[in-house]
Amino acid sequence: MGVLVGPQKATFEGCEMSDKVIVVVSAVIQRDSKYLITQRMEKAVLPLLWEFPGGRVETDENPEEALSRELKYRLGLRVQVGELISVTQKDYSDYAVELHLYACEVGAQEPQPLMVKDARWVASDDFSSYDFPPADKESMDRLLFGE
Repeated sequence: MGVLVGPQKATFEGCEMSDKVIVVVSAVIQRDSKYLITQRMEKAVLPLLWEFPGGRVETDENPEEALSRELKYRLGLRVQVGELISVTQKDYSDYAVELHLYACEVGAQEPQPLMVKDARWVASDDFSSYDFPPADKESMDRLLFGE
């Protein structure tokens, strides 16, 4: 399986973006006024940062399928993918990340940190205590503050 990337040039806030765009999906899973966040592994890109759970979209799947696959693989969760909340694009030095954020439900299942360092239920007021990648910060702002 390859990673879904698109050769494209775009301008984002006045900066020319990379030709390589990696499409990533993340889940907003809320329970008892807390959100599920996960910590990246030590050897991952942007190691030990926190994020909404998810991963890359492969070339042979749609975003919803990718999100279901990634949450099962990383956390052992069977997820019901809901509506698309936002799409954010963030430029890094050699590539850009297009992050699709979906509302998701997992019922009473508890996440198991199978392929992440840690998983926690966190109130939005406590997000500032965690380090998130730039693309996730922008998505969180849109989700929580409508920015």
